[in-house]
Amino acid sequence: MSQVQENDANPVLFWGCFIALVTTAFAFISRAFMINTPSMWPADFNLDKVQAQTLFGHGIWPFAISIILFSLVIDRIGYRVAMFFSFVCYAMYAEFALYAYSLVKQSGLGEEGLAAARATALRYLTFGSIVLGLGNGTVEAFINPVVATMYKHAKTKWLNILHAGWPGGLVLGGLITIGLGDQAAQDWRILIYIIAIPAVIYLLMLAFTKFPVSERVAGGATYKEMLGEFGFIGAAIALFLIIKQLADVFKLATLVGSPDVANYVVYGAVALLAIAYGIYCGSLGRPMMIFLCLIMMPLATTELGTDAAITGIMEKPMKAMNYNPLWVLIYTSAIMMVLRFFVGPVVQRLTPLGLLATCAGLAIVGLYLLSMAQSFLFIFAAATLYGIGKTYFWPTTLGVVSEQFPKGGALTLNAIAGIGMLTVGIIGGPLIGKMQEDSAKAAMMAATNLPVKYEAISKTDSYFLGTYDAVNEDLIKRLPEDQQQQVAQVIEAAKQGALAKVTIFPAIMLVCYLMLIAYFASRGGYRPNELATSGGH
Repeated sequence: MSQVQENDANPVLFWGCFIALVTTAFAFISRAFMINTPSMWPADFNLDKVQAQTLFGHGIWPFAISIILFSLVIDRIGYRVAMFFSFVCYAMYAEFALYAYSLVKQSGLGEEGLAAARATALRYLTFGSIVLGLGNGTVEAFINPVVATMYKHAKTKWLNILHAGWPGGLVLGGLITIGLGDQAAQDWRILIYIIAIPAVIYLLMLAFTKFPVSERVAGGATYKEMLGEFGFIGAAIALFLIIKQLADVFKLATLVGSPDVANYVVYGAVALLAIAYGIYCGSLGRPMMIFLCLIMMPLATTELGTDAAITGIMEKPMKAMNYNPLWVLIYTSAIMMVLRFFVGPVVQRLTPLGLLATCAGLAIVGLYLLSMAQSFLFIFAAATLYGIGKTYFWPTTLGVVSEQFPKGGALTLNAIAGIGMLTVGIIGGPLIGKMQEDSAKAAMMAATNLPVKYEAISKTDSYFLGTYDAVNEDLIKRLPEDQQQQVAQVIEAAKQGALAKVTIFPAIMLVCYLMLIAYFASRGGYRPNELATSGGH
């Protein structure tokens, strides 16, 4: 008898959730490719590395808003409503992206007209990306608690299998993108259209499927108990990230006339809402839950932030060997997909925390080696270590949270994912972009044989953590062709070297996992907590 039959689970429901996650991966990889391919969004909208990663982040941070907000009400409005909302978001994103394309591709635009068209198109693309992020977050808001409820005695295993849909979607989407070749390079709209394929499939599969009652509700845990697991501190972390990002998006500093006043408004709103939350639920939050939320920040940056940038980073060494740089992401994603399907024996042997610590160590080594790899075999050997390392990060963390805090229901399970996505969108992605720009700056300053100084081809801009210096592609294009090639060689090599700096994130994670392992060892070992389901099932 299969595991599905043993748990009386609905296979149509599980695989519908799986394909919904594939849709989010299609959206992710198509945007990553368009943002990191110089001839696509960077050329059409004149984006530097930080601006590009910030735009990418606009498709990620809204994830947290929808996943957390829906988690607060999903047991009352139902999973089906959330599913329909996510589909509408995908349709809206496509409409805004296609309109942005039409603006910059108008004929007869002069230099000033093109600049104005780019500015307007970028606003539409930014808003469309935000809507897409809301849709992606809503998908995880319903699929995670559904699968955790269906397989409540094997959560880590089945959440890993569910989340094989993410790398599976990256592999399939990447292969389609490479297969389209020049057609996609000449007209990136086709990459928008492919998202519709899995979106329509999951809509048809789930529209009339019966969803289960959540484990929290079935176990009798109250709504206030659910909020209490996350608590005042957890709410404060999430609220700060959400409100700070919203303030930046809507230019609060400009509206109130001062960055300092804007910060006071943000801190005041966070304090007010977090205190109200804490008073209502009567809890500061479970200490381990807060600790896991903090670990999720470098975790999400290591996995998603690097995935978003790695195609552009590996472009030079891969193209030098006549390979599409997207193969690195496809390869590591294929590793993740296969290994997640066979997680059962692995997690049984290592325990969830042992598995996470092992993966953090492999990610450190893999990223460091990728930063210097030049040959085909070296690149893919390093990518193998990195791919194995990042395989179990996300779903195993969700499994640990669901096993340790079942009273938290959809909120704790999804809020930690929301915090991770917020971190990537607001801090992690742009920070990796800054690491690349800093490496480029250092390499340019150190190169004594270049015919042009860094100051002549750079600009200063700002982001969440402050100001940064970046290469200005428009200024490079004004150089003679031979000088453009010399500068490009230095910058591209420096971008790859920036991966060595990214190892700080999994290094932090490794230390934290070892602390958790020691904590559980002092209490007799890792054990899941379970709620007794009404009716004794």
